[in-house]
Amino acid sequence: MKRAVAFVSLFLLAFGLNAQNLTLQDIHIRDPFILVDSDTYYLYASSSVDGVGGVAVYTSKDLQTWTEKKQVMTIPEGNWSRGGVWAPEVHKYKGKYYLFATINEPTKWKMDREDWPDYMYRATQIFCSKSPEGPFVPTADFPQPPIDYMTLDGTLFVEDNEPYMVFCHEWVQMEDGTVEYVKLDRKLSKAVTSPVRMFYGSTCPVAEPGAKSYVTDGCFMYRTKTGKLLMIWASFGPEGYAECIAESTTGKLCGPWRQQSEPLFRKDGGHAMIFTDLEGRLRLVLHSPNGGGLERARLFTLEDTGDTLRIVE
Repeated sequence: MKRAVAFVSLFLLAFGLNAQNLTLQDIHIRDPFILVDSDTYYLYASSSVDGVGGVAVYTSKDLQTWTEKKQVMTIPEGNWSRGGVWAPEVHKYKGKYYLFATINEPTKWKMDREDWPDYMYRATQIFCSKSPEGPFVPTADFPQPPIDYMTLDGTLFVEDNEPYMVFCHEWVQMEDGTVEYVKLDRKLSKAVTSPVRMFYGSTCPVAEPGAKSYVTDGCFMYRTKTGKLLMIWASFGPEGYAECIAESTTGKLCGPWRQQSEPLFRKDGGHAMIFTDLEGRLRLVLHSPNGGGLERARLFTLEDTGDTLRIVE
């Protein structure tokens, strides 16, 4: 009997270690997002179940080793679309956790241009849970921005105690993609204003003049230690995917917005977000490279100069 108990104990110990030994190099992920809550890091990733779109989470205590993924959201029946999910991110707001996810509709659409590719309609939708580990359920069965907008990469920003969704208006519909925002109701279930345009993708400092299209991806808001309001966002330049910095000249969401001349990261990596780790360090996470099935989350330490952000490690 003692031998059996010892064997079971060893088995459980081994299983526990195996469940906790993933590193970021083991995890294929695009658009990484890390939530810090209590003493735990939560890394959210797209994860479909039987062809239905969804989101999973990996957890860590030290940013070094991660658990196996756990499914936290699978799009329910009756939703406007149950297609694949892009760019999930989770924000804590008024005691609850809100998942912002880009949902793809499998139906193919075509622009009224012979040289433009077919594309799948997509839009940003918000889900809610009492826990960072879900389950997340929709705050509404439809996207929060207008349904005729191709929107992606929505993120939460709170200004003067009012919630807003900042999002990208997709280049395949705009040619010159934009970043825009809508004000949300207190339940984050619907937009209560029309979209407001902040800037075009062609304003990216590494954008190539005369390009056929300009991408806007992965917007994320950050206020510096001096109160300056910045946005990091991704586009493309001569060295591939790049992370840019925009700033509001008024310190308010309404802008006007201008692009800083130096990108934060310029060579084949982007769709970043910012968080403060459990040791108080400002961190940046992005995916790199940007293709080939080789995408991985990469972590950097940031310096907040008051005027801008710099990668220091």
